[in-house]
Amino acid sequence: MDKLKEKFASIALPMKEEVKALIKEHGDKKLGEYTVAAVYQGMKGMIGMVTETSKLDAEEGIRFRGFSIPEIREKLPKAPKGTEPLPEGIFYLMLTGEIPTYDDVLEISNNWARRSIVPKHVFDILEKLPPNTHPMTQFCIAISALQTESLFAAAYRKGINKKHYWDYTYEDSMNLIGRLPRVAAFIYRRMYHNNVHIEPDPKLDWAANFAHMLGFEQIDFRRLMRLYLTIHADHEGGNVSAHATHLVGSALSDPYLAFTAGMAGLAGPLHGLANQEVIAWILDMREQLGGGLPTKEQIADYVKKTIEEGKVIPGYGHAVLRKTDPRFTAQQDFYQRYIKPKGDDDLLEIVQSIYEVVPPILGSIGKIKNPWPNVDAHSGALLMHYGMKEFDFYTVLFGVSRSLGVLASLIWDRALGHPLERPSSITTEGIKKKIAAMEKTGTNG
Repeated sequence: MDKLKEKFASIALPMKEEVKALIKEHGDKKLGEYTVAAVYQGMKGMIGMVTETSKLDAEEGIRFRGFSIPEIREKLPKAPKGTEPLPEGIFYLMLTGEIPTYDDVLEISNNWARRSIVPKHVFDILEKLPPNTHPMTQFCIAISALQTESLFAAAYRKGINKKHYWDYTYEDSMNLIGRLPRVAAFIYRRMYHNNVHIEPDPKLDWAANFAHMLGFEQIDFRRLMRLYLTIHADHEGGNVSAHATHLVGSALSDPYLAFTAGMAGLAGPLHGLANQEVIAWILDMREQLGGGLPTKEQIADYVKKTIEEGKVIPGYGHAVLRKTDPRFTAQQDFYQRYIKPKGDDDLLEIVQSIYEVVPPILGSIGKIKNPWPNVDAHSGALLMHYGMKEFDFYTVLFGVSRSLGVLASLIWDRALGHPLERPSSITTEGIKKKIAAMEKTGTNG
């Protein structure tokens, strides 16, 4: 260990224990409107930003402009003979607050198709990367490379009135959304299909065309993509990908740069990367239990073993939700409707068994506020069923979907003239002084 690292460890590691004791003893003391615990523990529950597109309720789950996931599955327009909502509809809803007509979503679909041409230099840059570069790293690099096309950046350099910021932000966002499926499909085919690419089909809707470029032509996979890209689109403003996009965008970085920041956040194991961790954990469990379909007793023993080793059960728990994630339930319904009638799938049956086994075990621990599954607990197994076995790629799918919500929010940010985001901070020494002052005066903030 070098001297600087050693010195840092000697200071920081003891302080970690001091901070834990500080939170335990003084966590309920107020620093303005918020407590010591809230400031230290990820600002959970603090209201510090405005997001127009969606709101996460701890008991009801996500609502897009007031509509729950079951409601949007029912009310949003569907493809002809389709049964799942078109993602174009959720974008329209988030941007306007209104349920679109089929003609409205068809217009958006055609609009994105016209904007979908990706400059050659983006593909050239991706080709220069080592083949084993993680798909999310490639995705972030590709989005950054697309920044050369930013209309907002070009207009800002020339000098534009603030009242027009939203206009260029809208154009950039629409162009980016139109291009993302092509970029994502290029990464997938380059990594896993010998660099053999599939040209887009402009006659298809946004999600179906994405499935086509990935190389999946099954009707049910198109249905899954429509559902997947709809339910992953947004999760209010405080999650990492949404907040990062909003934060960087508040500096008047253009949508390409802001969305790159959001995707760098989505790539974290505590955010979007969790979906690949879920499927990896399930596959490892199945292998260690001898393959096939394990019993619920075997799953329970493995879950307890995982917890005893100090590890989390991926796909379970949520920072806000206190019930089963409605996005999990929607995917569960998809399985029951389209897959199970054609015959059982062991992996998806394991997902169902885990759902029955894990919550009671986590609930018995006592410290876990939400022992229920989130969206990541199910999505990977559905993709595996249709043959997308490359789970390193799953977060890229999440990112394509998340563009709809975070870019709709960014357009709203610029339309409403939201300022640069610049919260204040405090040192641990400063907190200790405030606590001392409170104790001296007998107050709590």
